Amino acid sequence: MELIEFISNSPSDTIDIGDQIGRFSRIGDLFLLSGELGSGKTQLVKGLARGIGVPDWEYVVSPSFTLMNIYEGRLTLCHLDLYRLEDADAGEGLEIEEFLETGIVAIEWAERRTWWKGSVPVVIDSLDEERRIIRMEVDDVSRAEIWRNFSCKS
Repeated sequence: MELIEFISNSPSDTIDIGDQIGRFSRIGDLFLLSGELGSGKTQLVKGLARGIGVPDWEYVVSPSFTLMNIYEGRLTLCHLDLYRLEDADAGEGLEIEEFLETGIVAIEWAERRTWWKGSVPVVIDSLDEERRIIRMEVDDVSRAEIWRNFSCKS
């Protein structure tokens, strides 16, 4: 397991970091996002959408009430938010495996349930009003190296 850290100094930095993660994403990537309310999870997903070529990435919003939003780019992005679900029901019956066959999945409040090996946990912690530290745990060493090289530049 490789730990990669990014520092974001603003919401636009968080989008840029998500963009770079998205550029090197591939079919089957499952990003498990956790962090406090307002930490930047949705901003990171906007960046993922931009990175995979979603034309209207600026309009990516948290699916807190709809539970799931789907966006099309070079890959399909399935964006889920488990915030409003009870812990016992979190993510049951969503069949995200189907989305992983054609694209990537990003789940906000993913800590509400247990996921499978190979998922990419992403934790966003607030350092102050604007700054964030974004930590990713990546199993694939070669992909971790790509993302690590980007993290050194952010």
